[in-house]
Amino acid sequence: MDQQLLKLELEISHRQQELCRKYGAPYFETSIDKLLGIATETFAKPMKWPINGLRHPIESENSSNWYIWAGEDFKETDDFFQPMHIYHLNKVYPKILDYLGLPPGWRFLFDDTYEDVWYDESLLHI
Repeated sequence: MDQQLLKLELEISHRQQELCRKYGAPYFETSIDKLLGIATETFAKPMKWPINGLRHPIESENSSNWYIWAGEDFKETDDFFQPMHIYHLNKVYPKILDYLGLPPGWRFLFDDTYEDVWYDESLLHI
C-alpha cells in the first residue's frame, strides 16, 4: 500500500475506534484495501436515505464482508451488491468509512440527522 493510502487508513482507523467506543463495540480493524459489497444505487442522485450497512462473518482474506445500500429497500437479487474497494468510499461517501471498524454481527443506519448502530446476532448465522 502506498504512503497516501497508509495515511488515510490511519486517519480512518482513529475515527472508527471512536465510533466503536461510543457504541460499546469492539474495534475490528479493517484494511481499506479490502472489498465490500455496495448497491449500485447507493450513490444515485438525488441521494436516497437512509444509508444502511451490515457485516457478516469474514469468509475470505480479500473481503471485509460489509454490505452497504441506500434507501429502505433491500433487494435479494444476485446483482444488488457490486464489489468495491473500501478506499473508494473516501471519494464518494467518506462518512460510511467511520462505521467499518465495527465487527461482524453489527449494523448501522444513518441519514443527515439520525444515526443508529446495533448488534444483530442473526448476521453471524448466514
